[in-house]
Amino acid sequence: MKYISTLVIFLTLGAMEPYAQVWAATPVALPLSAQPEKNPVPRSVGWTQECADRVAAIKGKPCDVIFIGDSITQNFVGNPMPAWDLVGGQVWEKHYANRNALNFGVGSDNTRNVLWRLENMDIKDLRPKAAVILIGTNNTKDTPADIAAGVKAVVDKTRATFPGVKVILVSILPTARETQRMAEANKTIRTFGDNRDVFYLDLAAKMPPEGSSWKGLGNDRLHLRPEAYELWATEMEPLLKKLLP
Repeated sequence: MKYISTLVIFLTLGAMEPYAQVWAATPVALPLSAQPEKNPVPRSVGWTQECADRVAAIKGKPCDVIFIGDSITQNFVGNPMPAWDLVGGQVWEKHYANRNALNFGVGSDNTRNVLWRLENMDIKDLRPKAAVILIGTNNTKDTPADIAAGVKAVVDKTRATFPGVKVILVSILPTARETQRMAEANKTIRTFGDNRDVFYLDLAAKMPPEGSSWKGLGNDRLHLRPEAYELWATEMEPLLKKLLP
């Protein structure tokens, strides 16, 4: 009886082996948020031109830190609209002008757009020691799990593009559009930090509610006022000192 049972198990496992090989060979489908945009549609004239100009300006020069993100990152150095004061140019000059920093932010980008830019823009010769990533607030149609998967894909692509780079991963900030969705995504995003290669910076926790908005946000309850950029720089400084000796 024992022999028969053993034989049945052996035959069953043998019959299942081809299926096991198929299952092992079948890749797990990534959500769209974790895949590069295939045919990114420009959202305005010169969609990536400002960013391309910043990349061109640093070619042949040291690049020790790269800031990767959307308009919140772009506005650290740029003024996308006339008379729009929600920018951090003075803060950038104060903290990063002398640190060989590249702003790789583009307005309205989501994780898919950033993945496309990391693959297609002329940055592969750069050798940054640190990368600051703040992305996800424009993934408003994705689930929290898919937003987190998109952010993880950006982290992984950044590390693959720049071997040896250390990543400062900034939490998605409060926004009136989808604050609960982003807060849920942050619960997963924070687990990507290992304090070895990826360092999580919970900047959202430093921006508590104020009336109908949050500390440091402008009237649109999305973009940052200059004081919020100063907060970002101040909170991140200990990490940058550690990563940029």
